[in-house]
Amino acid sequence: MKRFILSALLIAMTTPAFAQTSKDDVVDFGEPAPLSVVSKDATHNFMIDRAITLDQQARGMMFRESMDPDSGMLFEFEEPKIATIWMKNTPLPLDILFVRSNGKILKIEHMAQPYKLRSASSEAIVAAVLELQGGRAKELGIMPGDIVQHEFFGTEAK
Repeated sequence: MKRFILSALLIAMTTPAFAQTSKDDVVDFGEPAPLSVVSKDATHNFMIDRAITLDQQARGMMFRESMDPDSGMLFEFEEPKIATIWMKNTPLPLDILFVRSNGKILKIEHMAQPYKLRSASSEAIVAAVLELQGGRAKELGIMPGDIVQHEFFGTEAK
């Protein structure tokens, strides 16, 4: 039992959600990249930041005061996993889209509330998480089962 608790603690401490970042840390996300979500009736285009490194994933959308309605952030995991995201130090409500390795949206956490420490979980294995402006998924009709087109999933538009 002690070994299990120690292993769980070690995993938690090395997971980006528990990494420390401050407002003054400089985290470079590079140039925004195009990403599309194909829903039943339309294709929705976004320019997203890519959170690939642990530092980028730990920072995420923390401390951002505003975001364009057609922007977002894609958290790309090295290995598919059950993902958890929290809103610590995040002043904006977000829609959190949990995405499988084939680009299919598994689940959406709508309007995740700013500054909440309760984490949102994918509840199943995913390859990435896409964060959009809060309310945007419902506004555009984006639903579980829709496809995210991006090179990370090998689903980019041709």
